Amino acid sequence: MLSSSAALAQSEGNTTSGSLAYPKPKKVDQTDTYHGTTVADPYRWLEDDRSAETAEWVKAENKVTFDYLGQIPYRQQLQNRLEQIYNYPKYSAPSRKGEWFYFSKNDGLQNQSVLYRQKGLDGKPELVIDPNKLSADGTTRLGAFSLSKDGKYAVVGLSKGGSDWQEYQVMDLATKQYLSDKIEWVKVSGAAWQGDGFYYSRYPKPEGSALAAKNENHQVYYHKLNTPQSADRLVYEDPQHPQRFHIASTTEDERFLLLSISDRGKGKDGNALLFVDSKSGQKTFTPVVEEITDFSYGVIDNDGDRLLILTNEKAPNSKVVAFSTKTKAFSPLIPEKPEPIAEGSVSAAGGKLFVEYSKDVTSKIEVFDYAGKRESDIQLPAIGSAGGFGGEKDDKFVFYTFTSFTFPPTIYRYDIATRKSTVFRAPEVDFKPTDYETKQVFYTSKDGTKVPMFLTYRKGMKLDGTNPTLLYGYGGFNISLPPAFSPLRIPFLEQGGVYAQANLRGGSEYGEKWHEQGMKLKKQNVFDDFIAAAEYLIAQKYTSPAKLAVQGGSNGGLLVGAVINQRPDLFRVAIPQVGVMDMLRFHKFTIGWNWIADYGSSDNADEFKALYAYSPIHNLKAGVNYPATLITTADHDDRVVPAHSFKYAATLQEVYKGQNPVLIRIDTNSGHGASNTKKNIETTADIYSFILWNMGVRNLKEIASK
Repeated sequence: MLSSSAALAQSEGNTTSGSLAYPKPKKVDQTDTYHGTTVADPYRWLEDDRSAETAEWVKAENKVTFDYLGQIPYRQQLQNRLEQIYNYPKYSAPSRKGEWFYFSKNDGLQNQSVLYRQKGLDGKPELVIDPNKLSADGTTRLGAFSLSKDGKYAVVGLSKGGSDWQEYQVMDLATKQYLSDKIEWVKVSGAAWQGDGFYYSRYPKPEGSALAAKNENHQVYYHKLNTPQSADRLVYEDPQHPQRFHIASTTEDERFLLLSISDRGKGKDGNALLFVDSKSGQKTFTPVVEEITDFSYGVIDNDGDRLLILTNEKAPNSKVVAFSTKTKAFSPLIPEKPEPIAEGSVSAAGGKLFVEYSKDVTSKIEVFDYAGKRESDIQLPAIGSAGGFGGEKDDKFVFYTFTSFTFPPTIYRYDIATRKSTVFRAPEVDFKPTDYETKQVFYTSKDGTKVPMFLTYRKGMKLDGTNPTLLYGYGGFNISLPPAFSPLRIPFLEQGGVYAQANLRGGSEYGEKWHEQGMKLKKQNVFDDFIAAAEYLIAQKYTSPAKLAVQGGSNGGLLVGAVINQRPDLFRVAIPQVGVMDMLRFHKFTIGWNWIADYGSSDNADEFKALYAYSPIHNLKAGVNYPATLITTADHDDRVVPAHSFKYAATLQEVYKGQNPVLIRIDTNSGHGASNTKKNIETTADIYSFILWNMGVRNLKEIASK
């Protein structure tokens, strides 16, 4: 049997699966019956993230993977270039609380961004929280920072090792010391201040694995400062509907306590909305919308007795309405337009509403007053994405960030009175934007639907079918993929690569109708859109099947798994990251039941049939020439538990006997996304090394800094 290094050297990137000494995990006689169909699940034991057997399998798989990656001669060179280009100061837009402006900054390669504040825009920055000092490996992150109305206190939420679980503490901003308050088992929550305390959401302490156990009975509590968590007042729970989310918020003036209730586990895509008006002295919740349907309702702000609400009720592109808490009546404010309002993208500041519309997946910002009168557009510097604009009612100016594929995130200050934007802070990145170009194309999917896609590459590139191309997609959960800059993409582009980002159905690019066309029984449309994107890139000679890689994460990992089952001939390399790979059991872990609204459930006969038809694990077949595949996951991913990737890797390694490597890279102390900068860069270097090596690239091009 050849060692990993020998196999790599011998095959020049075309290692046979037999040449790599994959672990041979045990198989168990586990079957389940779904609506008369018996389904085998021989690697069920890999779902136990705490077992010694699983730990041994992870160790063995990682050895094979890292031995293989370690023999790629330019792996370290790529990592060095990624570190070099990532090493520049990165700032968040400031937010104001009284005389203080708060912002985060990463000096360049810090594992976590650091929170600062300064008095006035010309003040000297002072440290508030440095998460890098909270763990030896830099994997503890700041997940929440919520200031009280008077700015004296802040709720600080910390997450460890990439987990979605957070622990809340309270900081006294005068001394920057923590109070004794400590709140555990917080997940899917904000921190909503009212008076001398705040509302938050939590789950009961999980039984069994904290990283895999199903999360149920989401509860809302009120915590009063300087008291133990055991004294917190239960505000709302619904044990009769254990898979509902209950999320509390308060208006800026703290007059209204708001409660959003969703039930995606029952397949409903919208939410109910209730309120308590503290001014009236009421103690119980009054419904704005009592029943959960497929319509969403999100409060933007209050204007006296009125709640200003963003909704898609009878408006798939969304609109803004006003709800009178006195008369309980709705009235129109900003009507629906042909362009959808970007998901959740209406902000309030300075007595104005800033509405982000999506025009062919690029931002268009309009400003309205609280009566719904349109006042102006905000002129953006180019075609791209803008976000921010939020603030308080007495703000005279707001900040927003603009970005595009070759336009690093730049912070602008917008003066509300003069309606003028000026650059507040622009980064300096070690590349020449003018060397690259981005264009948007529209291609035709299987059913005739026109689908947009962005392409970014070095100017002067020849369309001869030889360009290494990375096709990325997501296609689900009403999430859009707008233009955005990532310094970690530049090293791939520098090697003559093409980055292609397809805006598939299932997202929010064209409003709720676009989302609905990629849900449940229509999920195949998403895969068809992605396959058509690959066919377009090949037909237009941007690339060829020998030079095309496909990548996606989470729901996008599912996407990659599904399309390489359906059209393995289109791709040379596949990178499914933290993917939902077992579509029959996803709802049995952590908050996986929350995805039923988008996917459906194997408990439903019709939905089972659709899920079973594309579930990545259940459609792997012997005799198929799968692309070179690098699966990535992490031990602290408690959103899409690593069992999905574990079982998928074990199954693919079992059935595939072809010429391409099939590897799984399992990170430690990391979660659904990389838990720190170092891990992010290391993972990206490994992905690019794997892609380029398996495309036949033997030496990297020399890159001159700007």
